[in-house]
Amino acid sequence: MKATIATILMLILACAVIVAQEELTAKQIVDKSYETTKIAGAESVATLTIVDSKGRERIRKTAQVTKLYDNGDTEKRLVRFLSPADVKGTGLLTFDYADKDDDMWLFMPALRKTRRIISSEKAKNFMGSEFSYADMTPPVLDDFSYKILGEQEIEGVLCWEIELIPVDDDIADENGFLKKISYIARKDFVIRKAIYYDLDGELHKELLVKEVKEVDPENHKYRPMHMIMVNKQNDRKSILKVDKIQFNPDVKDEYFTTRYLERL
Repeated sequence: MKATIATILMLILACAVIVAQEELTAKQIVDKSYETTKIAGAESVATLTIVDSKGRERIRKTAQVTKLYDNGDTEKRLVRFLSPADVKGTGLLTFDYADKDDDMWLFMPALRKTRRIISSEKAKNFMGSEFSYADMTPPVLDDFSYKILGEQEIEGVLCWEIELIPVDDDIADENGFLKKISYIARKDFVIRKAIYYDLDGELHKELLVKEVKEVDPENHKYRPMHMIMVNKQNDRKSILKVDKIQFNPDVKDEYFTTRYLERL
Protein backbone atom coordinates (compact mmCIF):
# COMPACT_ATOMS: atom_id res chain seq x y z
CA MET A 1 0.00 0.00 0.00
CA LYS A 2 2.82 2.37 0.95
CA ALA A 3 4.50 1.66 -2.37
CA THR A 4 1.26 2.46 -4.20
CA ILE A 5 0.86 5.79 -2.39
CA ALA A 6 4.48 6.70 -3.12
CA THR A 7 3.97 5.90 -6.80
CA ILE A 8 0.85 8.07 -6.96
CA LEU A 9 2.66 10.96 -5.28
CA MET A 10 5.53 10.67 -7.78
CA LEU A 11 3.09 10.74 -10.69
CA ILE A 12 1.34 13.81 -9.27
CA LEU A 13 4.70 15.56 -8.87
CA ALA A 14 5.73 14.65 -12.43
CA CYS A 15 2.46 16.01 -13.80
CA ALA A 16 2.93 19.22 -11.81
CA VAL A 17 6.37 19.69 -13.34
CA ILE A 18 5.01 19.14 -16.85
CA VAL A 19 2.18 21.64 -16.28
CA ALA A 20 4.65 24.19 -14.88
CA GLN A 21 6.87 23.80 -17.95
CA GLU A 22 3.94 24.20 -20.33
CA GLU A 23 3.06 27.51 -18.65
CA LEU A 24 6.51 28.99 -19.33
CA THR A 25 6.77 31.62 -22.04
CA ALA A 26 9.45 31.43 -24.73
CA LYS A 27 11.37 34.24 -23.04
CA GLN A 28 11.25 32.48 -19.66
CA ILE A 29 12.57 29.26 -21.21
CA VAL A 30 15.51 31.11 -22.80
CA ASP A 31 16.18 32.92 -19.53
CA LYS A 32 16.27 29.61 -17.65
CA SER A 33 18.62 28.19 -20.29
CA TYR A 34 21.06 31.01 -19.54
CA GLU A 35 20.70 30.60 -15.78
CA THR A 36 21.18 26.83 -15.80
CA THR A 37 24.75 27.22 -17.14
CA LYS A 38 25.75 29.91 -14.65
CA ILE A 39 28.03 28.22 -12.13
CA ALA A 40 29.30 29.80 -8.90
CA GLY A 41 32.84 29.11 -10.09
CA ALA A 42 34.62 26.68 -12.38
CA GLU A 43 37.98 25.88 -13.96
CA SER A 44 38.33 23.98 -17.21
CA VAL A 45 40.69 22.97 -20.01
CA ALA A 46 39.42 22.57 -23.56
CA THR A 47 40.53 21.75 -27.09
CA LEU A 48 39.44 23.95 -29.98
CA THR A 49 39.75 22.32 -33.40
CA ILE A 50 39.32 24.59 -36.41
CA VAL A 51 38.62 22.74 -39.68
CA ASP A 52 38.74 24.54 -43.04
CA SER A 53 36.71 23.70 -46.16
CA LYS A 54 39.37 21.21 -47.30
CA GLY A 55 39.39 19.32 -44.02
CA ARG A 56 42.69 20.74 -42.75
CA GLU A 57 42.81 21.12 -38.98
CA ARG A 58 44.31 23.61 -36.55
CA ILE A 59 44.25 22.52 -32.92
CA ARG A 60 44.39 24.93 -30.00
CA LYS A 61 44.38 24.26 -26.26
CA THR A 62 42.67 26.69 -23.91
CA ALA A 63 42.19 27.16 -20.17
CA GLN A 64 39.14 28.90 -18.73
CA VAL A 65 38.01 30.16 -15.34
CA THR A 66 34.57 31.59 -14.50
CA LYS A 67 32.99 33.06 -11.39
CA LEU A 68 29.68 34.70 -10.48
CA TYR A 69 29.41 38.13 -8.86
CA ASP A 70 26.60 40.52 -7.87
CA ASN A 71 24.35 37.69 -6.64
CA GLY A 72 24.72 35.91 -9.95
CA ASP A 73 23.88 38.91 -12.15
CA THR A 74 27.46 39.16 -13.43
CA GLU A 75 29.55 36.28 -14.71
CA LYS A 76 33.26 36.93 -15.19
CA ARG A 77 35.23 34.70 -17.53
CA LEU A 78 38.87 34.42 -18.55
CA VAL A 79 39.89 32.28 -21.53
CA ARG A 80 43.61 31.87 -22.20
CA PHE A 81 45.29 29.99 -25.05
CA LEU A 82 47.92 27.47 -23.97
CA SER A 83 49.10 26.26 -27.38
CA PRO A 84 50.29 26.28 -30.13
CA ALA A 85 53.15 28.77 -29.87
CA ASP A 86 51.69 31.34 -32.28
CA VAL A 87 48.63 31.94 -30.05
CA LYS A 88 50.03 30.98 -26.63
CA GLY A 89 49.24 33.65 -24.04
CA THR A 90 46.38 35.19 -26.00
CA GLY A 91 43.50 35.84 -23.63
CA LEU A 92 39.91 37.04 -23.58
CA LEU A 93 38.44 38.56 -20.42
CA THR A 94 34.66 38.93 -20.34
CA PHE A 95 32.24 40.49 -17.88
CA ASP A 96 28.78 39.19 -18.76
CA TYR A 97 26.09 41.42 -17.26
CA ALA A 98 22.43 40.46 -16.89
CA ASP A 99 20.91 43.75 -18.05
CA LYS A 100 23.51 45.65 -20.08
CA ASP A 101 26.13 45.10 -22.77
CA ASP A 102 29.08 42.91 -21.83
CA ASP A 103 32.61 44.17 -21.36
CA MET A 104 35.29 42.30 -23.31
CA TRP A 105 39.06 42.72 -23.43
CA LEU A 106 41.44 40.85 -25.77
CA PHE A 107 45.15 40.52 -25.05
CA MET A 108 47.54 39.68 -27.91
CA PRO A 109 51.07 38.77 -26.68
CA ALA A 110 52.69 39.78 -29.99
CA LEU A 111 51.42 43.34 -29.51
CA ARG A 112 51.80 43.26 -25.70
CA LYS A 113 48.61 45.26 -25.57
CA THR A 114 45.06 44.78 -24.30
CA ARG A 115 42.21 46.25 -26.28
CA ARG A 116 38.51 46.40 -25.59
CA ILE A 117 36.15 44.57 -27.95
CA ILE A 118 33.45 47.07 -28.91
CA SER A 119 29.85 46.18 -29.76
CA SER A 120 30.36 46.46 -33.52
CA GLU A 121 33.08 43.76 -33.34
CA LYS A 122 31.14 41.12 -31.45
CA ALA A 123 29.83 39.45 -34.61
CA LYS A 124 33.41 38.81 -35.77
CA ASN A 125 34.98 35.35 -35.52
CA PHE A 126 36.90 34.59 -32.33
CA MET A 127 40.53 33.62 -33.01
CA GLY A 128 39.79 32.33 -36.51
CA SER A 129 37.05 29.94 -35.36
CA GLU A 130 33.40 29.82 -36.40
CA PHE A 131 32.44 30.95 -32.90
CA SER A 132 31.94 34.72 -32.74
CA TYR A 133 32.69 36.99 -29.80
CA ALA A 134 28.92 37.25 -29.35
CA ASP A 135 28.75 33.45 -29.00
CA MET A 136 31.10 33.59 -26.01
CA THR A 137 28.44 34.98 -23.63
CA PRO A 138 24.63 35.04 -23.43
CA PRO A 139 23.11 38.25 -24.87
CA VAL A 140 20.91 40.70 -22.99
CA LEU A 141 17.50 39.03 -22.70
CA ASP A 142 15.49 42.13 -23.68
CA ASP A 143 17.44 42.52 -26.93
CA PHE A 144 15.26 39.87 -28.60
CA SER A 145 11.67 38.82 -29.16
CA TYR A 146 10.83 35.16 -28.57
CA LYS A 147 8.37 32.63 -29.94
CA ILE A 148 7.85 28.91 -29.31
CA LEU A 149 7.64 27.19 -32.70
CA GLY A 150 7.09 23.68 -31.39
CA GLU A 151 9.10 20.75 -30.11
CA GLN A 152 11.78 18.59 -31.67
CA GLU A 153 14.02 15.74 -30.54
CA ILE A 154 17.74 16.57 -30.79
CA GLU A 155 20.31 13.82 -30.13
CA GLY A 156 17.58 11.83 -28.38
CA VAL A 157 16.53 14.76 -26.13
CA LEU A 158 13.11 16.43 -26.41
CA CYS A 159 13.57 20.19 -26.88
CA TRP A 160 11.52 23.34 -27.22
CA GLU A 161 12.07 24.96 -30.63
CA ILE A 162 12.30 28.70 -29.97
CA GLU A 163 12.74 31.57 -32.42
CA LEU A 164 14.82 34.58 -31.35
CA ILE A 165 14.67 37.79 -33.38
CA PRO A 166 16.67 40.96 -32.57
CA VAL A 167 14.44 43.88 -31.58
CA ASP A 168 16.19 46.26 -34.01
CA ASP A 169 18.85 46.46 -36.71
CA ASP A 170 21.58 47.58 -34.30
CA ILE A 171 21.13 44.46 -32.15
CA ALA A 172 21.09 42.29 -35.29
CA ASP A 173 24.34 43.87 -36.50
CA GLU A 174 25.95 43.46 -33.08
CA ASN A 175 25.11 39.75 -32.88
CA GLY A 176 25.58 39.00 -36.55
CA PHE A 177 22.23 37.36 -37.24
CA LEU A 178 18.72 38.29 -38.34
CA LYS A 179 17.16 35.23 -36.70
CA LYS A 180 18.20 32.36 -34.46
CA ILE A 181 16.36 29.12 -33.75
CA SER A 182 17.34 27.56 -30.42
CA TYR A 183 16.53 24.03 -29.32
CA ILE A 184 16.40 23.96 -25.51
CA ALA A 185 16.04 20.67 -23.64
CA ARG A 186 12.87 20.28 -21.61
CA LYS A 187 14.62 18.12 -19.01
CA ASP A 188 17.44 20.48 -18.03
CA PHE A 189 17.00 23.71 -20.06
CA VAL A 190 20.42 23.30 -21.70
CA ILE A 191 20.60 24.27 -25.38
CA ARG A 192 21.21 21.29 -27.68
CA LYS A 193 21.18 22.98 -31.08
CA ALA A 194 20.98 26.44 -32.65
CA ILE A 195 20.50 27.61 -36.23
CA TYR A 196 21.64 31.10 -37.26
CA TYR A 197 20.41 33.15 -40.22
CA ASP A 198 22.61 35.99 -41.46
CA LEU A 199 21.60 39.61 -41.94
CA ASP A 200 20.20 38.75 -45.39
CA GLY A 201 18.04 36.00 -43.91
CA GLU A 202 20.16 33.20 -45.39
CA LEU A 203 21.17 30.09 -43.44
CA HIS A 204 24.58 30.85 -41.93
CA LYS A 205 25.67 28.63 -39.03
CA GLU A 206 24.50 25.61 -37.10
CA LEU A 207 25.53 24.73 -33.55
CA LEU A 208 25.19 21.19 -32.24
CA VAL A 209 25.81 20.29 -28.59
CA LYS A 210 26.93 16.66 -28.41
CA GLU A 211 27.50 16.32 -24.65
CA VAL A 212 26.31 18.04 -21.47
CA LYS A 213 27.63 17.62 -17.92
CA GLU A 214 26.05 18.51 -14.57
CA VAL A 215 28.97 20.37 -13.00
CA ASP A 216 27.19 21.49 -9.82
CA PRO A 217 24.72 18.68 -8.91
CA GLU A 218 23.52 20.42 -5.73
CA ASN A 219 22.18 23.40 -7.68
CA HIS A 220 21.56 21.54 -10.96
CA LYS A 221 23.99 23.62 -13.01
CA TYR A 222 25.25 22.32 -16.35
CA ARG A 223 27.86 23.05 -18.99
CA PRO A 224 28.08 21.92 -22.63
CA MET A 225 31.13 19.69 -22.96
CA HIS A 226 31.27 19.13 -26.72
CA MET A 227 30.07 21.69 -29.25
CA ILE A 228 30.33 21.81 -33.02
CA MET A 229 29.73 25.04 -34.94
CA VAL A 230 29.36 24.55 -38.69
CA ASN A 231 29.41 27.42 -41.17
CA LYS A 232 26.93 26.41 -43.87
CA GLN A 233 28.17 29.09 -46.26
CA ASN A 234 31.89 28.28 -46.41
CA ASP A 235 32.00 24.64 -45.17
CA ARG A 236 34.24 25.52 -42.23
CA LYS A 237 33.60 24.17 -38.76
CA SER A 238 34.95 24.55 -35.25
CA ILE A 239 34.82 21.89 -32.54
CA LEU A 240 35.10 22.87 -28.89
CA LYS A 241 35.57 19.95 -26.51
CA VAL A 242 36.02 20.41 -22.77
CA ASP A 243 38.70 17.94 -21.70
CA LYS A 244 38.18 18.48 -17.97
CA ILE A 245 36.17 20.78 -15.76
CA GLN A 246 36.11 21.31 -12.01
CA PHE A 247 33.51 23.07 -9.90
CA ASN A 248 35.30 25.69 -7.78
CA PRO A 249 33.35 28.58 -6.24
CA ASP A 250 36.61 29.88 -4.73
CA VAL A 251 38.27 30.86 -8.02
CA LYS A 252 40.69 33.74 -7.31
CA ASP A 253 39.31 37.21 -8.00
CA GLU A 254 42.68 38.36 -9.39
CA TYR A 255 42.11 36.21 -12.49
CA PHE A 256 39.41 38.61 -13.68
CA THR A 257 41.55 41.70 -14.16
CA THR A 258 43.28 43.16 -17.19
CA ARG A 259 46.50 43.06 -15.18
CA TYR A 260 46.28 39.27 -14.90
CA LEU A 261 45.11 39.02 -18.50
CA GLU A 262 48.44 40.53 -19.60
CA ARG A 263 50.54 38.19 -17.48
CA LEU A 264 52.67 35.90 -19.66
